[in-house]
Amino acid sequence: MNHIYLDNGASTQVDPEVADVINEYNKELYGNASSNHLYGEKACEGLERARISIAETINADPDEIIFTSGGTESNNTVIKSIAFSNKEKGNHAITTKIEHDCILDSCEWIRKQGFNVTYLDVDKFGFIDADKLEKAITKKTILVSVIHGNNEIGTIQDIAKIAQVCKKHGVYFHTDACQSYTKVPIDVKNVPVDLITINAHKIHGPKGVGVLYIKKGTKIDCWQKGGGHEKNLRSGTENISGIVGFAKSAQIAFKEGTQKINSLRNKLIDGILSFEGTKLNGDKEKRLSNNVNVSFKEIDGEELLAELNNKGICCSTGSACSSKKAEPSHVLKAIGLDFNLYPGTIRFTLSRFTTEDEIIKTLEILKKLIPELRAKNGKC
Repeated sequence: MNHIYLDNGASTQVDPEVADVINEYNKELYGNASSNHLYGEKACEGLERARISIAETINADPDEIIFTSGGTESNNTVIKSIAFSNKEKGNHAITTKIEHDCILDSCEWIRKQGFNVTYLDVDKFGFIDADKLEKAITKKTILVSVIHGNNEIGTIQDIAKIAQVCKKHGVYFHTDACQSYTKVPIDVKNVPVDLITINAHKIHGPKGVGVLYIKKGTKIDCWQKGGGHEKNLRSGTENISGIVGFAKSAQIAFKEGTQKINSLRNKLIDGILSFEGTKLNGDKEKRLSNNVNVSFKEIDGEELLAELNNKGICCSTGSACSSKKAEPSHVLKAIGLDFNLYPGTIRFTLSRFTTEDEIIKTLEILKKLIPELRAKNGKC
């Protein structure tokens, strides 16, 4: 059976060109970047070239790029380090109700340490109101963290507008751009964002590699102690092969662009919405180029997921970090989705390796499967 992989929001296949670079460093250039010999020098050279390369993609300075183990570590570092590094200014942070779990859990952790956290509501499409954000900022606010492209429903926030509000009040602004990186342009010279989280495995790079952009002048202390790696901001031996693979995957992603993915996403959306009893979650226009989150009325999503899997289609009922939980998605709750539609919500996420034939095949299977499942459950 030829499988159709439509769970790229969870993780992507490693691009063959990226795999070649990773293998080269694992087999031949395997030194520790901190070692003072030929192998160490070669590793350090690869590390710094990757830093420069990734910095260029967001118009940052290389010294503002810190390598981490991934998005979760970067997000934890921001919430916890900014909070404790700026206690003398205040003890208040602001985020939204549709953030990734690692942001929400980190905010809950600092709340237990004595900080105050405000969770902003979103509208039915998943957008925050910049005016309400501004009203939520107080003299004790030190950080605002808003996800750029939502991992479940694909909504893309206007981070330029949000950043301006934060700058006006002298508050640090962080955005989790793991899903949006390479899909939505970010220029840190034009948008006054202070901290950005990105990672590799959403863009056909390796797992276990991420970046935290930290704008020069940001007051943030090292959270992970040790040998003083990464400008004394993140100790731990760098994953050189993964880092150079990350840089390579970013180069390819920007070169390829998103036009093809956009077209296939729209084809899948239009096809699904032509079926009776379906609803698109998130905004149709301001959404990630690869994201299709839909609710099927009177359908059990887990049953649909299993049937799709049996037919060779891989997708999910939500983000990979939360789809196995029993309770409804916090994102779907936040946008006020009809409670009866929760169970039948499925997320399809495409990549540049997705083909038109795969989208056509998926729509054919869904067109047959949906009425069969409704009939089986006595819904039609």
